[in-house]
Amino acid sequence: MPMMPVTDSMFLMVETREHPMHVGGLQLFRKPDGAGEDYLRDLRRSLLESDNMRGVFRRRPGTPVNTVGHLRWAVERELELDYHFRHSALPQPGRIRELLELTSRWHSTLLDRHRPLWETHLIEGLRDGRFAIYSKIHHALMDGVSALRHLQGTLSDDPSDLDCPPPWGTRGQAAGNRERRGSLLNTAGKTFGQFAGMAPAAAKVAREAFREHRLTLPMQAPRTMLNVPIGGARRFAAQSWPLERVRAIASASGTSRNDVVLAMCAGALRDYLIEQSALPDAPLVAMVPVSLRRRDAGEASGNNIGALLCNLATDLADPGDRLAEISTSMSNGKKLFSQLSPLQTLLLSGINVAQLGVSAVPGVVSNTRPPFNLVISHVPGPRSQMYWNGAALDGIYPASVLLDGQALNITLTSNGDKLDFGITGCRRSVPHLQRLLNHLDTALAELEGAAGVR
Repeated sequence: MPMMPVTDSMFLMVETREHPMHVGGLQLFRKPDGAGEDYLRDLRRSLLESDNMRGVFRRRPGTPVNTVGHLRWAVERELELDYHFRHSALPQPGRIRELLELTSRWHSTLLDRHRPLWETHLIEGLRDGRFAIYSKIHHALMDGVSALRHLQGTLSDDPSDLDCPPPWGTRGQAAGNRERRGSLLNTAGKTFGQFAGMAPAAAKVAREAFREHRLTLPMQAPRTMLNVPIGGARRFAAQSWPLERVRAIASASGTSRNDVVLAMCAGALRDYLIEQSALPDAPLVAMVPVSLRRRDAGEASGNNIGALLCNLATDLADPGDRLAEISTSMSNGKKLFSQLSPLQTLLLSGINVAQLGVSAVPGVVSNTRPPFNLVISHVPGPRSQMYWNGAALDGIYPASVLLDGQALNITLTSNGDKLDFGITGCRRSVPHLQRLLNHLDTALAELEGAAGVR
């Protein structure tokens, strides 16, 4: 049985009914020209008959050896595929609204730990003729970056390619499997060397944060309506914006596209909290995940992300000033990360999220300041129009994890000439979640005005 890294087993240990620990995504597709009435039924039948399955989709938690948790994965040899791959239809009138409501319900439920920890839903009934796929997989198996990389590995840039793998399949052996064949002694030696560098790395962090006051630190975030104990029910909202609009603002303002996206989110959060009469005087702080994987790493599984904290400058009314402050905050954090090894970055990122480890203790969330106010994640996606067995990919909308005291998550991905936003919120704690989509649109227009690009 494969060993389970501590970083992966932690996601199993902290999971409760109120805190499902899976990442997911909603994809929209346009059917190929000439697709008949039985297109989706035939597609599902052919996928069920396929024997193409990546090994990670056969893994389920092994029996715990003690109360600490799971140390190994068990491999399911006789997988009941039609349990994991389900075919559903939307209620009438088949709008995007019904699709998002159904996605919200599926994203609220726990995965069955007696089976491999994933589900894929094929969805028909959209009145515009498109179809959708909603998938979720436990964070112990994949983080958001590796899940999106896996998805891209099943797509093709050729609309005539009808030999794409199923959502759980692969085009070849995972690179990660080959990498694990290296010498254990070499791996241990590298790890020891990186741990030995932790002391100077910690000193560097302290100098940046305390003497030069250049880093945003945990516990600087204000308490907000988003930082409360949460329930297990979720709401999910999604929308796309042209990438060119964000690129034009970045070029005119001398900032990065990611800075503009963060400023767009900051403006939307400011307007939303004002609307709820809940905007704090101090600026909100976002945790921004940073992938520590190499771009050429191929297929990936498990978890390998760092965590930067960003000052969202929601106390500033001017969108241009807000963008400048966000850009400075992100630049300082990235500069420090660039001087550390991946392991040192991963370990020091733990400082930023350490408080979440005790959030389950009664009273902690209600009586302490949050380490940050929400997670905003920007995951690179496909750069051109992609297809899956002839069906054109219209949208990729990520659905992410919420932790106690963190009632809102904004994750987006690039998709050809668009940016696709997925917003996940606690159904009880974040009222009128869809209003954030309107505020994102307003914030983008305000940034264009501030940058002089419209």
